[in-house]
Amino acid sequence: MFQKILIANRGEIALRILRACRELGIRTVIAHSKVDAQSLPVRLADESICVGPDEARSSYLNIPSIISAAYITDSEAIHPGYGFLSENAAFADICRACGIVFIGPSPEAIRLMGDKAQARELARQAGVAIIPGSEGPLKDEEQALSLADAIGFPVMLKAASGGGGRGMRIVRSRDALPQSFATCQAEAGAAFGSSEVYLEKFLDQARHIEVQVLGDRAGTRIHLGERDCSVQRRHQKLLEESPAPVLVSETRAGLYKAALSLAQAVNYTSAGTVEFLVDREGHFYFIEMNTRIQVEHPVTEMVTGIDLVREQIRIGAGESLGGKQEAVSLVGHAIECRINAEDPATFTPCPGRVTAWVPPGGPGVRVDSHLLASYTIPSVYDSLIAKIIVHGRDREEAIRRMQRALAETIVEGIKTTIPFHQRLLADPAFLAGGFALPRLEVSL
Repeated sequence: MFQKILIANRGEIALRILRACRELGIRTVIAHSKVDAQSLPVRLADESICVGPDEARSSYLNIPSIISAAYITDSEAIHPGYGFLSENAAFADICRACGIVFIGPSPEAIRLMGDKAQARELARQAGVAIIPGSEGPLKDEEQALSLADAIGFPVMLKAASGGGGRGMRIVRSRDALPQSFATCQAEAGAAFGSSEVYLEKFLDQARHIEVQVLGDRAGTRIHLGERDCSVQRRHQKLLEESPAPVLVSETRAGLYKAALSLAQAVNYTSAGTVEFLVDREGHFYFIEMNTRIQVEHPVTEMVTGIDLVREQIRIGAGESLGGKQEAVSLVGHAIECRINAEDPATFTPCPGRVTAWVPPGGPGVRVDSHLLASYTIPSVYDSLIAKIIVHGRDREEAIRRMQRALAETIVEGIKTTIPFHQRLLADPAFLAGGFALPRLEVSL
């Protein structure tokens, strides 16, 4: 097992990794930006080191600085968390070349799944259904128009190297495609350094279902059930739950088989998530694989009792998975609400100083957050400030527990999305667990 790990991230995920390391007896180093010098993860870590100024590109995305920090602190491994460098194959390559363990999958797996068009083709070869669309990146606007005409509108344009909802456009008519194509290319180039885009058929009222997988270096791969992530805004998830409320047993079994087939095809190690769209008839289609820990991983931990970050670290150290598939037991129902520093009506970011912070508690409630009273939320990073996760014997109990937890939560000094979640959890469509969520933004 490692003696020391450098955590190359910030906020709640940095604190989450720190806690897993502490339980494993591993010393931690937080690599932080200047503005995060007084953050909670930095205060709690065994060591900390500043890797650059406030802007992410000069700190959390600064590969030479991160590698230097690992050397200076004698860290044996780097955990990238999610976002930033977590799905950067070049960074994983550099770690390997420098003799530092990258806690995540191999650079080869990251590269294979990081190109979304290539990932679609690999899924097809593995026998996993894919949404009709382009076989690779589109050459130009004319090819996009021709393919869209062939498969029918609406269609979805996506960045080939994308993720996190950026570089995506729903196109509902032929006239709208040229402008959407140009915009998507520009967004993709700015966000990912590649302007390549591909096209898929857009499935209206489909549910976004993802399957959590784990793999070790010995070739053992297991799934840990699924999560429903259909409630989104601007392609960003707002609420996740496990198990998905609408799946029949045949569809669920098919999703598990497909996810493991793809993980096997790319020789996947560490924690990963295979994402699908499920239509009203129960047909499912692969959309992408995230080669990192997910923001919503706690709902899976709540229903399985398995610490996913701990497993990532153990696998990174060369250890085998703690058990086979038959040892995984899915118990009860879990829900996660992402609490963002945003206006609950417009989702406009609202950074600023937190003057009061009282998290909820009680049976079945977990809070992952880096908040402190008198903490100033920076404007240069993601607006996520907390995740409230609940577990109940069934979905009805989990919803009631989340309603109670949200009512207990106090955050003063800034606006948050708590009022949105309270409205959501009172919405008849959501409560019914039906297929369509007509009054919520479900943009996939």
